[in-house]
Amino acid sequence: MSEMTLGALATAGVLAIGDGYRTRQAELTSDGFRIIRVADVKDGRITLDSPDFVDGAFEKQIGAKVATEGDVLLTTKGTVGRVAIVPKGVSRAVYSPQLCWFRVLNPEVIDGRYLSYWLQSPAFTSQSSHMQGNSDMAPYVSLSDLRSSRITVPLRSEQQGIAEVLGALDDKIASNTALASKIEDLVQARYRTIAPRSRYTGTRFADVAQISGGGTPSTSDASYWDGKVWWATPTDMTALAGPYLDSTSRTITEAGLEACSSKLFQPGAILMTSRATIGVLAVNIVATAVNQGFIVVQPNDERLRWWIFHQMRARADEFLSWANGATFLELSRGNFKQLPFLTPPDGCLDQFAVFAESLHARARAALEENGSLAATRDTLLPHLMSGKLRVRDAEAAASAAGA
Repeated sequence: MSEMTLGALATAGVLAIGDGYRTRQAELTSDGFRIIRVADVKDGRITLDSPDFVDGAFEKQIGAKVATEGDVLLTTKGTVGRVAIVPKGVSRAVYSPQLCWFRVLNPEVIDGRYLSYWLQSPAFTSQSSHMQGNSDMAPYVSLSDLRSSRITVPLRSEQQGIAEVLGALDDKIASNTALASKIEDLVQARYRTIAPRSRYTGTRFADVAQISGGGTPSTSDASYWDGKVWWATPTDMTALAGPYLDSTSRTITEAGLEACSSKLFQPGAILMTSRATIGVLAVNIVATAVNQGFIVVQPNDERLRWWIFHQMRARADEFLSWANGATFLELSRGNFKQLPFLTPPDGCLDQFAVFAESLHARARAALEENGSLAATRDTLLPHLMSGKLRVRDAEAAASAAGA
């Protein structure tokens, strides 16, 4: 086992390191090389959701900054520390300047997956944390900082063993996430087969559910914050792997709940973001309050929960058309209450409710298992990287966790 800097590995021809392409306004187009941005690197995956492209005529100028299968990506500005490996099938994409990439040139010396896990370990993050502190600007790690980072390079077989153990956990997490997504799509597909036989009867959303909103306690009063009451914001919703809210990034106290206009919504409420990003949906699994960026729907009849949820999902574009606002778009509760409700055909509601609840329960279970798997991975990672835990023992722990 040896220790060296990433820069030394680059000088030795083992590794290529680079940052992203600084695109000029005149180079932007509607087609060409899709720009991979920080937001596209999430949960170890690359989503390729960016709508921005660099004109293909600038391919020569882009050079090595074109996304290549197996590249290890690290977000280095703003949100620092997200890591992903470029998968197969990514073509004609270019990295943004907020990303750095590592391209293994000699896999006999360093394994790309091992490198990706090392970038997530305390061995690196303790160094990058110091680097971020060198600037008064947004968190940022420069290319020169990365080159000076010291990495432990064990034998290739040990690197592969570490990567396989941690990778097995990540693969199971990815499999569970994909399963949950497919289940949700399946229920949505069932809704779509019933919807054409449904009808508008003059019933409004306000007639079938309680429609509420939320609020924010005064941020200047510390006694309102960091209590035991979950308090959701739209950011909590967009971060979900599936439409089930079981925790929030911030909490408030009982006094904070009393001081804001949100109720404490019991499990089973349908939460929909209603500002800026409109139409992100989830059902709360734990009692939670919400801020003012939500419309909360509590069905009068429990059987309607998933019918309403999937109807709202199917009508997201329609809801957006009802939004207005000078600063940002917002769908008001008043407008939503008056929107017509699509009533299912006679005899279909009970069947759909049972079908949807059963499948959503399976999806929730898969995503809940991810929490245990991620905790096991995060526990094993620093011990494996430091050599305090042998791969054989880590394999047993990963197997016990379900990987």
